[in-house]
Amino acid sequence: MKTSRESKNTISPLHTYQPLPLTTLNRAFAVVYTCATLALFYHHILTLIYSTTLLSIFLHLSLLVSDAILTFMWATTQAFRMRPIKRKEYIENLPSIVDYKDYPSLDVFICTADPYKEPPINVINTALSVMAYDYPSDKVSVYVSDDGGSMLTLFAFMEAAKFATHWLPFCRANNIVDRCPSAYFQSTHAHIRSYKTEEIKMMYESMKMKVESVVDRGSIEDEFITGEKDSEAFKKWTTEFTRNDHPTIIQVLLESAKVKDITGHRMPNLVYISREKNKTSPHRFKAGALNVLLRVSATMTNAPIVLTQDCDMYSNDPQTPLRALCYILDPTKASSDLAYIQFPQRFHGINKNDIYASELKRVFQINPRGMDGLAGPNYVGSGCFFLRRALFGGPLSALSPEIPELNPNHVVDRSIQSEAVMALAHNVASCKFEDQTNWGSKTGFRYGTLVEDYFSGYRLLCEGWKSVFCDPDRPAFLGDVPITLNDSLSQNRRWCVGFSEVTFSKYCPITFGVRSMGLFMGLAFAHLSFWPIYSVPIIIYGILPPLALINGVSMFPKVSSPWFYVHMFLFLGAYGQDFLDYIIGGGTFRQWYSDQRMWMIRSVSCYLFGFIDYVLKSLGISAIGFNVTSKVVDDEESKRYEQGLFEFGVASPLFVPITTIALINLVAFIVGLSEIFTYGNWENVFVQLIMSGFVAVNCWPIYEAIILRVDRGRMHKMVIFQSIFLAMAMYSVALFTLKSQKV
Repeated sequence: MKTSRESKNTISPLHTYQPLPLTTLNRAFAVVYTCATLALFYHHILTLIYSTTLLSIFLHLSLLVSDAILTFMWATTQAFRMRPIKRKEYIENLPSIVDYKDYPSLDVFICTADPYKEPPINVINTALSVMAYDYPSDKVSVYVSDDGGSMLTLFAFMEAAKFATHWLPFCRANNIVDRCPSAYFQSTHAHIRSYKTEEIKMMYESMKMKVESVVDRGSIEDEFITGEKDSEAFKKWTTEFTRNDHPTIIQVLLESAKVKDITGHRMPNLVYISREKNKTSPHRFKAGALNVLLRVSATMTNAPIVLTQDCDMYSNDPQTPLRALCYILDPTKASSDLAYIQFPQRFHGINKNDIYASELKRVFQINPRGMDGLAGPNYVGSGCFFLRRALFGGPLSALSPEIPELNPNHVVDRSIQSEAVMALAHNVASCKFEDQTNWGSKTGFRYGTLVEDYFSGYRLLCEGWKSVFCDPDRPAFLGDVPITLNDSLSQNRRWCVGFSEVTFSKYCPITFGVRSMGLFMGLAFAHLSFWPIYSVPIIIYGILPPLALINGVSMFPKVSSPWFYVHMFLFLGAYGQDFLDYIIGGGTFRQWYSDQRMWMIRSVSCYLFGFIDYVLKSLGISAIGFNVTSKVVDDEESKRYEQGLFEFGVASPLFVPITTIALINLVAFIVGLSEIFTYGNWENVFVQLIMSGFVAVNCWPIYEAIILRVDRGRMHKMVIFQSIFLAMAMYSVALFTLKSQKV
């Protein structure tokens, strides 16, 4: 892609990009590392050829399989290092292209599903932060999808609509940057006392108290219903109404053409939607909700730009849509194949060392820069500005929608509350509308996997669309992170089920992706979709070498052997390059250490369980649903998280393999040290001793939770007993096998 500065056009550039440093060095290192990897496989094959026992063949074949998988995954990461770039936008040049009043309209989609796991006050804060953008208010429409179909959420947004008429002019008048109310009132700027600040804060606290009171009660008392229109809306929740079986509900809370704020400025549109559900129709999780929003918004406003936003991911920069316009309105761009502009997911409230690696810096910041230098980053579900037309077919072959009103070029010239518009909106939100259509396969957000964001972006790029990664210095969006280990692992477990669904489908990135996008983009998408296979080598390396060490069996070359240095180079080279990427990407050593530790923890827990879930689901034995991650914060858990303590309090099966491997490697390290001190036989056991010691160091939080801690976050006794039993069973099998075989 050419930069704007490279154009012969004299118009001031809206954006530029530059290659990131170390690109040439990365390419050269890839060649050297590949040669070392080939040497390693040569050594593995030689060892297998000269193995004389079944046990020896099994051990070395296991190492060969493990190294083959690790090599494949390393190869996929090279796609991100071939051409990483960094972009810069020039918002100040936008007026030379388009007047402020002529900015294209923007539809914002916010999805929520459960008022108890996703507190409505947090969803309100997200909505208010985007409603208050530095953007013509009458050009912004916010659509809130409530997949839980809760009247509590609707009530919360009725209150938010009233507060917004005061909040938006307050932000404009005081040039507020933190336009999420909760973030602003917690910031240092809010402590600058003024009558207006205190007044708006009291209004916010009053709204918050009402919303939280209603959620705590689980019902809406008559005292909170202030008008006949509100009362009429709540009558739709009949005794037959359930979250999985109910009619479509569409409630226009603010209409820009009719409602003004306290200073006389027009307000954005604000629309509440709960799509129709019944027992016979598939719910299709979040992608289904987004497609309903896409169709309903088309009938009401049909803005050419669509922003998808997680309910807990509030806007942190009011100029974010202007940054997106720098790419959308670029007059020097020769082609019209831009599908979306993806901003990274960034998070607030992460403790100092990010103990659960919740920032996912590699997924949300480092890797997308590498993809941006190719065909563009993946869609990550939130903070993404779509061109609506991209969701209706490829750049060269647009699909005809079922009705003219869904055409991206359709102009809506009626009130969004008119009878005709509302009737059409209810029709396109019905369960049966998608029957016998292209929705979810060729049109809109794609179905077929739990990771609908990954799959939708992947399919769009396969169709020939391009995307852009925009990562400004000030985070555009900030969201919540899980503060317990079980929540963090459960979230990744769900993702792994979805990734496996893509990997073992006809759209596998290694086949379909490579054919459609080229080798490097195919490998980039494969890196995520093949996440679950990390469980194989990490479990093998976490169990077999320490068990062999305990039983006095050597699996690796002696220190005096030249092959020892090949192993050391491959280990240190991979870790060193990974560390360098992380530091250049803005991380710290302690954060990188947490990241690599969590990689090992995830590999033997959620990656393993996620793949097992996929297999069971494929066999029809169980069905994995879209479980919403809880955003409710427990005070004690929050305090331990801030102190950097792992939360193990529940008897989660995800903790059993982690604890088992931790115990085996601790025993192996102690046995290996005693072997050296007793017999001085360090050459044969050095590699396995170092490996067990490395694992043991990374498992310190587990040992601490088993032995030293007495708080509620300590390791559950059931997990400890199960892990000890499993470790002893593995040792017994290893001992029995050793006695029956000669190595």
